[in-house]
Amino acid sequence: MGREIAVTFDYRCPFAYNGHAAVVAAVRGGADLDVRYSAFSLDQVHAEEGEPPVWEREPGAWGTGVLALLYGIAVRDVFPEQFLDAHLALFAARHDKGLKLGREDVLRDAVTSIGLDADAVADEVWSGRPLATLATEHTEAVTRWGVWGVPTFIEGEDAAFVRFMERGRVDDLERMLDLLEWSRLNEFKRPRVPR
Repeated sequence: MGREIAVTFDYRCPFAYNGHAAVVAAVRGGADLDVRYSAFSLDQVHAEEGEPPVWEREPGAWGTGVLALLYGIAVRDVFPEQFLDAHLALFAARHDKGLKLGREDVLRDAVTSIGLDADAVADEVWSGRPLATLATEHTEAVTRWGVWGVPTFIEGEDAAFVRFMERGRVDDLERMLDLLEWSRLNEFKRPRVPR
């Protein structure tokens, strides 16, 4: 077994897409990584104080990203051999195609585009299991590691929120993983990103 890491995702975040594309490229390239892809709801992070958690609301009140997370969780947990393709297709629907992730037809098209049966995925989505999983994963990320955004990379008890500026760069991922173990560095943030 390789180096065990987890990385949080919400399909609405372009930086999560950049980071996850790098992770997928590394895994497909033979990197010695055992990756857990952990759902994290930006809708929940931005909920007003006193509001019920998104996973306790009716579907119409979930926000724009929850349904996409449920599709990702459903594929990850029931169709794991097709997860990486579906994961990238769900990110691409939003960030490459500019589609709305709150629309189920968009999500069904994304999973169909990689060869999955959209009805089978939707059946799992609406079973309630992915919603319960989202509640568990999001809550654990917040309470155990203090996660507040995506992508956050986690190894053991170390966690770091990272924004890669370019999509799919394995070399950026490798460099970040080297720094992840450097726990005396709390924050390194550029006031401006030279472009």
